[in-house]
Amino acid sequence: MPDRTARLALGLIASLGLLLPGPWPSQAAAAALPAAVDGQPMPSLAPMLEHVTPAVVNISTKTRVQVPERYFDDPMMRQFFGLPPAPRERVEQSLGSGVIVDAAKGYVLTNNHVVAGADDISVTLQDGRSFKGKLVGTDPDTDVAVVQIPAENLHALPLADSSKLRVGDYVVAVGEPFGLSETVTAGIVSALGRSGLGRGAGGSGGYQNFIQTDASINPGNSGGALVNLRGELVGINSMIFSPSGGNVGIGFAIPSNLAGEVMAQLIAHGKVQRGSLGLQVQAITPRIAQLLKLANRNGIVVTGVSADSPAARAGLQPGDVLTTLNGKPLHGVDELRNAEGLLPVGSTVQLGVLRDGKLREVGTKLEVEKLATLDGGQLDPRLQGVRFTELSQSQRGQGMYGVAISAVQSGSRAANAGLTANDVLIGIGNQRITSLRMLRGLAGTHLRQLVLVVADADGNTRYVLLQ
Repeated sequence: MPDRTARLALGLIASLGLLLPGPWPSQAAAAALPAAVDGQPMPSLAPMLEHVTPAVVNISTKTRVQVPERYFDDPMMRQFFGLPPAPRERVEQSLGSGVIVDAAKGYVLTNNHVVAGADDISVTLQDGRSFKGKLVGTDPDTDVAVVQIPAENLHALPLADSSKLRVGDYVVAVGEPFGLSETVTAGIVSALGRSGLGRGAGGSGGYQNFIQTDASINPGNSGGALVNLRGELVGINSMIFSPSGGNVGIGFAIPSNLAGEVMAQLIAHGKVQRGSLGLQVQAITPRIAQLLKLANRNGIVVTGVSADSPAARAGLQPGDVLTTLNGKPLHGVDELRNAEGLLPVGSTVQLGVLRDGKLREVGTKLEVEKLATLDGGQLDPRLQGVRFTELSQSQRGQGMYGVAISAVQSGSRAANAGLTANDVLIGIGNQRITSLRMLRGLAGTHLRQLVLVVADADGNTRYVLLQ
């Protein structure tokens, strides 16, 4: 058994391309796994990791949440029984990882789900120093967040070009799973461009273009580094696929190119600007294929084109079948939606279009989607300081409805009642709200009690009472 283990170990080392040329040792020598082979030190990842691990940090957060009370959730019941207007709170704590990517400015890349909703963020370095983190910005759609720490003498990781990754490349995951400090696991790139994964263990349900790896990733690894053998950052560990909740060799990381683009926008604007072609599309069903007299169900069909949109200016029409995107076959609606969400604004998009049995190619550019907004004070004085925004086509494509709450002024009546930016208004009283136009129609109704039904980023609904 020792001989077999030694041979396997040396075989792996040779496959990594790290073993120096020279005659192989005998089986007896190999069984002992000597410190040197032909006078040369045994290869190891340790020198590379000595440069990587100081850039990987522990992130701990504290979030204050209201404690549900079975009989006293209703503000009117609380008032009737003389209870305080605000329910009791408890503090929830969570752990994750992060990667320092700018030593001079103290920027740390991590996952949105590691820091989302946190009231306090603490970042601990490998040398034991701990700092309070400032949240620069988050992007739930890609599960990327940027935190800044006021620290000196930091060590940062360089970002590699993740587009050059190949299936089979060796990668190393570094993070703090289960709160265990500086844990390192190794594996290979198992697949590239993974999408359509839904909301996994902390994963994003928005735009997805994951690196899949069999390097062990577990809870707490989220936000940590996935590096190549040169110690360059190729991905941010994000989620796992597991029937049991533990590692089964299927982990996912956000490519460094995508994380870097999102980070640049978060630092510059505090949010991510995304482009849109102005298309409404759907998958081709057997019935649609029959109606359009299509020979197969390849591609997606255009069901609507927004006025004065890039798609409209390119001449696209309802009934067109989109077959390719930037030269690659277009298999589903998610692929088009991912392209809109992940490509930089201003990118040229080439679409293969099938119309009346003839195939042609059209080009257009992604533009920032123009979304209508409304000042809440125009609806009701109690909504002063609230800005409502129409949902984007991307959000509606995910099955969402309602009106986005894009801003809530601090200290306003709405803020004090618990309304927050990034909530989605889906109803007022028993009236369902599906659009900004419907919301405008409620202006001047002068309800004695304004009961808002809102949904948060995870789809959880709650009532917000404004009196």
